[in-house]
Amino acid sequence: MAGEDSAHIETLAETDDPLPPILVHRDTMSVIDGNHRLSAARRNQEDTIDVVFFEGTIEDAFVLAVRSNITHGLPLSLADRRAAAERILKSHPDWSDRYVANCTGLAAKTVRGLRERSTEQDPQLEARLGRDGRRRPLDPGSLRRRAAALIVERPNASLREIAKEVGISPTTVGDVRERLRRGTDPVGRTTAAPLSRKVGVNSPNPMPDRDITNLLASLRRDPTVRMTRTGRMLLGWLQRHALRCEEHQRLLEAVPDHCLEPIALFAGRLAERWALIASDLNERLEQHQPEG
Repeated sequence: MAGEDSAHIETLAETDDPLPPILVHRDTMSVIDGNHRLSAARRNQEDTIDVVFFEGTIEDAFVLAVRSNITHGLPLSLADRRAAAERILKSHPDWSDRYVANCTGLAAKTVRGLRERSTEQDPQLEARLGRDGRRRPLDPGSLRRRAAALIVERPNASLREIAKEVGISPTTVGDVRERLRRGTDPVGRTTAAPLSRKVGVNSPNPMPDRDITNLLASLRRDPTVRMTRTGRMLLGWLQRHALRCEEHQRLLEAVPDHCLEPIALFAGRLAERWALIASDLNERLEQHQPEG
């Protein structure tokens, strides 16, 4: 938006090493990536320049231009990236916030804000394309409700059969089936319910302390976890939440009688949140497993 950077062009013009080819949209012969390199070649009075051609729509060419300029060379300014995101939202309204953020180097919440302020949103849009190439509905609950209807209609159908028909993972179908069995909402809303006289969570037997200890030890030995800052944060977070049986008992003994109800509600909501985390992780795991 601010035009070419003359200092950057000068630096490129004085470089002895060969510069990478510029990227050009073949149909329009416009430069997608490499305007500064082209200007440097003109400054050096060169007759030719190496080119890689891109064949596709002008809208996709623009996306490629933005992607190229946030990964190398002179980086785009924040204003450039925000303007690019607004243009991509108009040309590709079906792309998810995270997908557009990945293309522009912005945070997904920034893209979400730009989308919400846009006056050109398509009210008929039902799904968005994610970074992984998968199309996901704007209302995921609609797919869960459809899966619930199929489970009721065909109780003997397999999880994979229903998952393939609806377009969700078998893990999600399993969660919907379990919620139907318990008589709860298959969509899985987590909004807090009013206080009642009895609050609890229908959960399986807890994992033995030995298994929890072994799992944490295995994660600590994984270099991709322990050798990164975020991995060490993850390990610390899991360690703080790994409640052992004796700690469980001490916690119960410390709860005053008049606090039983709010703490039971709090624990129940935490359990629901952990169940959602487990469900999301299982869905990611399912995406990386081949169909059986």
